[in-house]
Amino acid sequence: MSKTPRDHGGGVDAAAIIYGGARSRWIDLSTGINPVPYPTGEISQQAWTTLPDSTAQTALIDATRRFWNVPDAAAILATPGASAPIAMIPRLRPAARIHIATPTYNEHAAAFAASGWSEAATPNDADAQVVVHPNNPDGRLFTPSDLHAPLRIIDESFADVIPNASLIAEATTPNTLILKSFGKFWGLAGLRLGFAIGDPDLIAELSTMLGPWPVAGPALQIGAQALSDPAWADQTRQRLSTDSKRLDTLLAEAGADPLGGTTLFRLYDVEDASAWQDRLARHQIWSRVFPYNSRWLRLGLPAPDQWSRVEAALA
Repeated sequence: MSKTPRDHGGGVDAAAIIYGGARSRWIDLSTGINPVPYPTGEISQQAWTTLPDSTAQTALIDATRRFWNVPDAAAILATPGASAPIAMIPRLRPAARIHIATPTYNEHAAAFAASGWSEAATPNDADAQVVVHPNNPDGRLFTPSDLHAPLRIIDESFADVIPNASLIAEATTPNTLILKSFGKFWGLAGLRLGFAIGDPDLIAELSTMLGPWPVAGPALQIGAQALSDPAWADQTRQRLSTDSKRLDTLLAEAGADPLGGTTLFRLYDVEDASAWQDRLARHQIWSRVFPYNSRWLRLGLPAPDQWSRVEAALA
């Protein structure tokens, strides 16, 4: 299986060294993280000072099941971000053939390659398959008819912006895992909270791999609170929709061709993506380019007080 370059968004500190400017001055549009995070409120002292107990973990799992309408037959495991289960899933089965719908988030391919899996030409030829739904970076959506391999991994890290498109009903299908990321939609990437949902046997294996207390007490508290606040989620979806349309209009006026994405990140076709990245970086705005396509530029959404700087950089 070929090694995929493990490029990611972020890395603003390195950009600041090259282009100058204090790190605090930079606007990071290279990720798909909500720039208006969920208000965490006060964290209890107990969450900081004691090992996470079963009551806190159960509260989070119950909130998770309600928020995502997780079927009763599916199991749920809270994880330290989505990256942890991504790295462990290839070890659930002996190395065989994997099909990953590409181009997409490259940690899936890297994890399977590290565990000795080889690449399958199609899902029908594969022993396992991965779909990122909606896909990063183009926003492609999948359906159950796209799932063919015996082991199926559905990465829904960005699905909270379009909950009606979720494939959560597939969580009851044997040998299926659905991954959820908390940090992106709720804008709390530093909390490192994610979820694996699906086949109880697979979830039990992942739980054993993770060991006890995989999620910190503050993350359990904040996660349970946020997942019990559907009004905030609805208001956030409306704001993200409005802001993503505003960004598309702004970039189109600057000469970029909108290609899609989600309401947390937008993908554009430009003549030279590296030149656009350089242009924005000279205004202390960091963007995302891709090693496999020199015309693709991806931008996250600015925070409410950052729009004027982005507009000036593109003027």
